[in-house]
Amino acid sequence: MTQSNPLRAGLRLARTPAPCTLIIFGATGDLTARKLLPALYNLAREGLLPNGFSLVGFGRRPWSDDDFRAIMRQSAEEHSRNKPLNEEVWRNFAEGIFFVGGEFGDDSAFQKLAERLASIDAERGTDGNRLYYLATPPSSFDDIIGQLRHVGLNRSGANPAYPSGWTRIIIEKPFGHDLESALDLNQRVGRAFDEDQVYRIDHYLGKETVQNLLVTRFANTIFEPIWNRRYVDHVQITVAENLGIGSRAGFYEEAGALRDMVTNHMMQLLTLTAMEPPVRFDSESVRNEKVKVLHAIKPLQAAAVDRYTVRAQYGAGSVNGEDVPGYRQEKGVAPDSRTPTYVALKLEIESWRWAGVPFYLRTGKRLAKRVTEIAIEFKRPPLLLFPEIRDDIQPNVLALRIQPNEGITLKFGAKQPGQRMAIQAVNMDFRYGTSFGVAAPEAYERLLLDAMLGDATLFTRRDEVEAQWSIMTPILDRWKEQNGTPLAEYEAGTWGPDDADKFMQQDEGRTWRTL
Repeated sequence: MTQSNPLRAGLRLARTPAPCTLIIFGATGDLTARKLLPALYNLAREGLLPNGFSLVGFGRRPWSDDDFRAIMRQSAEEHSRNKPLNEEVWRNFAEGIFFVGGEFGDDSAFQKLAERLASIDAERGTDGNRLYYLATPPSSFDDIIGQLRHVGLNRSGANPAYPSGWTRIIIEKPFGHDLESALDLNQRVGRAFDEDQVYRIDHYLGKETVQNLLVTRFANTIFEPIWNRRYVDHVQITVAENLGIGSRAGFYEEAGALRDMVTNHMMQLLTLTAMEPPVRFDSESVRNEKVKVLHAIKPLQAAAVDRYTVRAQYGAGSVNGEDVPGYRQEKGVAPDSRTPTYVALKLEIESWRWAGVPFYLRTGKRLAKRVTEIAIEFKRPPLLLFPEIRDDIQPNVLALRIQPNEGITLKFGAKQPGQRMAIQAVNMDFRYGTSFGVAAPEAYERLLLDAMLGDATLFTRRDEVEAQWSIMTPILDRWKEQNGTPLAEYEAGTWGPDDADKFMQQDEGRTWRTL
């Protein structure tokens, strides 16, 4: 008989939350089907959900509990990383799935929800613990939050029978569309929920490699001593997508690349790369250090926006051998649209650690491949020993690949075999799949579990959101002033516009990494 590892068992038990009910508003949508339900099923399969865990879907469809269970089963079968479906796990999991139909502004529907939650507390032993998930467009936030407050479901201990029960709310991005709207939304949320109840989710923070960035820096003595301006030449953060906008034209026309990717995902990657070591690994300490980075970023005034940002739109081209239309030819896009699908920018962090080290960010649709990466490029050595091959020596680079093929690569110089002195760049690679032999959990698995546990480390705090928008809003304002200026275009399937290459070369001849 194989004996269990008591340490491993203890760690597993420590990560099992208290019994609770998760209520998903917008449960009939794509996010629930593709991400949330599969993540919950995978947590159940791994024994990480508490006994009595219950899921309540809230949406406009006239579904019964059985209808919702059948649709959720199909979602698990199609989108779970664990296939095939484990029938025993699903049977136990499905017993706790329910559905409440109604409009987000309907008083009676929320009263019905309150009654159903009280019933679940009594029947399934969920102790009055509730976690709300707003998987809806931001236009519905007001109605939902207002109704929760109206029927008294916003308070911890909302069920009088369980005065110690907790209540939390997860809010999906986009969290505002500029600084003013973010401040307004924070105030409206704050009227119904305390800040420690609010979990603003950015799924990038749930990715294993993003979390591993902290371990790479702070659990290894070889990296942190050189993670500063004395040794680092610059940092490049790339979030590239080879897909177009698909059916999201309505959203993307309003958002564009800066709002869609830079303000949230990429700023999170930047803060984790640049932050100081926290005094301890808890939610407040980690988020305090991230906010300090945002406050240290040098604001871009109008002239700096012109010099340190590039925006462009994809034209027709070929991706993976398939001809694709330009952005303005996509369904639902205005023929004269000026929405940028590509953004590159340079940011400077005015801190003791990073003064003088530029951070370059680039993101775009319909680029050559799908890849997300953080690359730390180190300064070149003096090279006094090798003057005759000075130009052949490439800088050292530590690259953290977020997706796909998650892992870390260290590039350094090595002598080529032979009688003459020749140096060639070689890579030392770590890959999650080959090193651990298991698939990494999906980001939503980690984030949903953390929210149930009350661990907000990987969620965005109110002041963090506002600091992000305070950096990005001046850029958006300047671009708005330049509405008459022609927007650069790049061919689909390339790495972006020529202006982005010139933008890098003007900075001491630097170049974007070839990925």
